[in-house]
Amino acid sequence: MRDIDDIYKRLSMNDIPWNMEIPPLALVNLVESGQIQPCRCIDLGCGIGNYTIYLCKKKFDVVGIDISPTAIQLAKNNARNKGIACEFVVADILHITNRIKGPFDFAFDWEVLHHVFPEEREQYVRSVYNLLASQGTYLSVCFSDKDPHFGGKGKYRQTPIGTRLYFSSEYELVQLFSQYFTIVELKTIETRGKYDPHLVNYVFMKKKQQQLPHDNPF
Repeated sequence: MRDIDDIYKRLSMNDIPWNMEIPPLALVNLVESGQIQPCRCIDLGCGIGNYTIYLCKKKFDVVGIDISPTAIQLAKNNARNKGIACEFVVADILHITNRIKGPFDFAFDWEVLHHVFPEEREQYVRSVYNLLASQGTYLSVCFSDKDPHFGGKGKYRQTPIGTRLYFSSEYELVQLFSQYFTIVELKTIETRGKYDPHLVNYVFMKKKQQQLPHDNPF
């Protein structure tokens, strides 16, 4: 994830595959169905802020974070140009609690987790847990290992723009999340991409009501 800022510096917004202005249908459905209602929420890995802006328009109080200072500046410009008041912060999602203070009622990462490799994922998920309010909900969407893109085989795959991604199974995500969250819905869905549709793991969760040992070690 450390090279993400370079991507924002050297590529046009049209050439960044995850940069799409229209919010994904799965997120829209959560909002329009009322499963997620206006609340304080955090967009983890917000890029230039398209989905943060969408939620702000829907009366959510949103903080968008990204590791890329360039992306965050573009996000601020994006929101200003649309006349939307949003908060954007440069922060590493692996160390969120160093920069961001909760509690949040809703957290989501849309196609971000596949940038986080297995050895760092528990640290990340625990940080999300610590940011959420006691009744908080969390949506995580990442590439499925069933997806045929980038060679279609193996867990680690290289993309044309130089990123290296980890493709997950549903089973792995259950193992990752279940200590901290009650999984409400887990499914593999097809979602639109900038160039082609692709398969993703969709996990919608609620924070477990328990006190974890050494609650915030990071």
